[in-house]
Amino acid sequence: MRFAKLFLVSALILAIAAPVVYSQETEQDIINRYLQKTEKKHVSKLGWASLHFTGNRINRHNDYNDFATNISTSLEGGEVAWLDQAFSFGADFGVVFKNKYAWFLGGEYWLKQGTSLSGDFTYTPAGGTPTIITDPTSEVTVYGAYTGFQYYLMNPPTTENLLTKLCVRVNASVGFYGVSWDLFPEYQNLNLSTSTSVQGNEKFAGTAPAFSIGAGVDYPVNFWNMAVGIDMSYLYLNFNNVAWYNAQDEEIVATYDNTEDGRVDLALSGIRGKIELKRYFSW
Repeated sequence: MRFAKLFLVSALILAIAAPVVYSQETEQDIINRYLQKTEKKHVSKLGWASLHFTGNRINRHNDYNDFATNISTSLEGGEVAWLDQAFSFGADFGVVFKNKYAWFLGGEYWLKQGTSLSGDFTYTPAGGTPTIITDPTSEVTVYGAYTGFQYYLMNPPTTENLLTKLCVRVNASVGFYGVSWDLFPEYQNLNLSTSTSVQGNEKFAGTAPAFSIGAGVDYPVNFWNMAVGIDMSYLYLNFNNVAWYNAQDEEIVATYDNTEDGRVDLALSGIRGKIELKRYFSW
């Protein structure tokens, strides 16, 4: 009976004291509590946007370099250079999820690579007649889009503080690329349908899938949530369908030995080094 009375007295004291304690919460405390709840509710996603410059170290053993060596012997006074490096510009957008994972997509454009000669040169194709050509070119342009996933190994960015320390990450991506090859009009190409050579040429083009795997770091620069990123990766990108088609829809290709087996595939795989300016943001 005594315990019941003690319980009723305690409950009465709490009922009387509660409104007093609650009334001590100021208007500013109520506002701050509301703002904190609102902030937690809205800051739920983290992403980034970036611009980047990439240097590509193309594997030197490829069909184009065999072609360059072959055609240089037919070009009196001129030489077509090998493809061994290329540079590109691009942009990425990414979203971080589950703390350490991210999905990204982007695109890039490779600057022209190859040879552009000035002046008059004598071109003598195999089995053909010498021809004077002016300002011959052999230039390759690449462009493409890609998407992939990224995993942060150390110091991932957060929605509250974005990027505050050097982070380390690994990534893998797939893409789809296109290529155009401007080769001087007088070049003696090969018609695959008729197995004959014709000295009259148009722009070669092709498409191919691409695969890349690499690793990188991001370092915050404490300005407008910016960071500098550095990446190293390997890109697999080989164009096996480079050709153009005449009015009869016949496939015309370039060769490095004037035979069908010597068809030139533009193999541009190799190691890449990328530097990017990146901005993290949350919403």
